Amino acid sequence: MALSVGIAGLPNVGKSTLLNALSDAHAEASNYPFCTIERNVGVAVVPDADLARLERILSPRETVPTTIRFVDIAGLVEGASEGEGLGNTFLGHLREVDAILHVVRCFEDDNVAHSTGAPDPVRDVAIVETELLLADLETAERALAKRRKAALTAGKPGRGELEALERVRDELDRGVPVRELGLSDGERQALGDVRFLSDKPRLYLANTGEDDPAGRGPLVAALARAKGADSVLPVSVEIEEEISQLPVEDQADFLDSLGLEETALNLVVHACYRLLDLLTFYTIANDKLSAWQLRRGGTAAEAAGKIHSDMERGFIRAEVMALEDLILLGSPQALHDKGLVRTVGRDHPVEDGDVLYIRFKA
Repeated sequence: MALSVGIAGLPNVGKSTLLNALSDAHAEASNYPFCTIERNVGVAVVPDADLARLERILSPRETVPTTIRFVDIAGLVEGASEGEGLGNTFLGHLREVDAILHVVRCFEDDNVAHSTGAPDPVRDVAIVETELLLADLETAERALAKRRKAALTAGKPGRGELEALERVRDELDRGVPVRELGLSDGERQALGDVRFLSDKPRLYLANTGEDDPAGRGPLVAALARAKGADSVLPVSVEIEEEISQLPVEDQADFLDSLGLEETALNLVVHACYRLLDLLTFYTIANDKLSAWQLRRGGTAAEAAGKIHSDMERGFIRAEVMALEDLILLGSPQALHDKGLVRTVGRDHPVEDGDVLYIRFKA
């Protein structure tokens, strides 16, 4: 299943325009709050130079890139955790994604309405994150009430679940998001299927004005000071939507004229891969070349599961080829002839760029 990223933020900060720039979703984007009521979904192909190199060398019948699913979620307002605005819908959709791309308006423009009067990135981020914490606090309280009843008969395992939930509840009450708690594997196991919004990896996209595409203005600087420069990605969403409508061969010249090196899609994809610590591996089977996503440190059996759950269950072994070896020698057979194809078991850690042929029993 493709990586799923939720595009979140206050109403009217550029979420739908960003979705259109990243994908072909054609979401409505207008200058008023709550233009988006239902979620819009766009699928973007992950730019992959290595896949293109493999395609040129191997000439497969079909090439399938990996993708990212972007979900533009209705804007959040103060009180959303109690159902204000479209809060319940927003929060429900947000629980389904792997990571959150929090769009923050970082430009002044009297012609573009702002839900709180004027853009203040630090305050605007705090509004959204407070609502997520409050929603998580309610989730923790509900889960605790349910587990307390179960703990009356569950014995020690039930008490362990209660202790983990009580710790999360207490920290949330102090304003600490779940992702900052350093939960142990045991605590995460004890929490079971309780999903906390503040546990999701977060990236802040600073939506800059068209006159500041590189994000050097004071509002971006304020957001970077508050959240850390590594967590803030400056992008002029309006410019990026214009770029996305140009022919591919013209995009590089337009970027160069603005002093930019990469499109928003490239920047966002790379940032999301770093955020979730993902790598890309490839498979060649039945004259079909495919790219896949996997968490760094994932095993050959887990890689098989990304293709199909039956392949993970029936995993026998995997044949592994290094990307650079395959590009240098030009064919899997040439690697076999030189003894450069490794046979590995299910627990073998997959490396970024590995080309796998997986053998399994149906």
